Amino acid sequence: MRIAVFNEPSEPRVALLPDSIKKLIKLDGIEVAVEENLTTMVTNEEYEKAGALVIRDRNELLRSSDILLWVNEPSKEDIVHMKKDALSISFLDPYNNKELINAFKDKGVNAISMEMIPRTTLAQKMDALSSQASLAGYAAVILGANKLDRIFPMMMTPAGTIPPARVFVIGAGVAGLQAIATAKRLGARVEAFDTRAVVEEQVASLGAKFVKVDLGETGQTKDGYANALTEEQLKLQQKAMAKSCANADLVITTAKLFGRKAPIIVTKEILQQMRNGSVVVDLAAGTGGNVEGTVVDQDAVIEGVHVIGLDNLPGQVAYDASAMYSSNLTNLITHFYNVETKSLSLEQSDEIMKGCLIVKEGQVVNERLKEIYGGK
Repeated sequence: MRIAVFNEPSEPRVALLPDSIKKLIKLDGIEVAVEENLTTMVTNEEYEKAGALVIRDRNELLRSSDILLWVNEPSKEDIVHMKKDALSISFLDPYNNKELINAFKDKGVNAISMEMIPRTTLAQKMDALSSQASLAGYAAVILGANKLDRIFPMMMTPAGTIPPARVFVIGAGVAGLQAIATAKRLGARVEAFDTRAVVEEQVASLGAKFVKVDLGETGQTKDGYANALTEEQLKLQQKAMAKSCANADLVITTAKLFGRKAPIIVTKEILQQMRNGSVVVDLAAGTGGNVEGTVVDQDAVIEGVHVIGLDNLPGQVAYDASAMYSSNLTNLITHFYNVETKSLSLEQSDEIMKGCLIVKEGQVVNERLKEIYGGK
């Protein structure tokens, strides 16, 4: 069985690094091939030394591979060259990528979406969404600190004492908690807010102050994500956020809703109350943004505030992001690989496979997506 990895020109991350390839080829019956000049981070020679074949012809590699690994979804043109019954594994955004999912169906190519890995104890080592979000939280703070016109830690000098920068993190999920931890390490004074009161203890354990706002019933989904707020709750949240944002030098927003547009949390009215030169890093820029006026992949100055809308924050630390993603994929393949049949089991009796398998044998089989695609 051939596992293949492909170059993604607009993506600094890569799906497999040499250490993971060494682990995969130890499984009986597995061969790993990579496209030539796969990434600038690793040479062809390093991949060959790890045991991978380096293939120049992309279309030949597409045609000959049983499992195809990507960071982002493949193009429809790439799917055309894949063989029937092959398996493609990547981030897919299946709620919004209907044309691509239909292309998999039409070609008879099976597809796994890494966003859909369940948040269970057993699946933690495969949870690429969390591994990449953690790095996004780190990168957001570093990016914001670099743009900010002041230092993070308190500094006592003969010329006077410089107070610590104030950082406000909206959302205390995986990305938010890592942002809090990073900002604290850099010496900032940190506040955080989340609609889920259950995360207050986690925020406090990192040394940040939890901002309490009474929004009524909120809670979280079975996968640990915050529930979407009502219009009335969003208005209450915005009103409460205004004071914390106005006092902050750096604001980081992390409120993403999988499969839906991100809610606007920081309005232009709130930005007007912030100091000129302060910074907001919007981690939800790629799904519409949490900040009114966010421009994807740009640093927009709105009401005197730098609003950074970089979509691929994990790509800012591409090597570590690739290492974590590579490990997630390797754990997924190892878990489902059947040594006797030398194939990957796609049986949906397994809870993890039931959650992440989107297309099988020309049909959408994921229960959460059937009503969108009709299951055919």
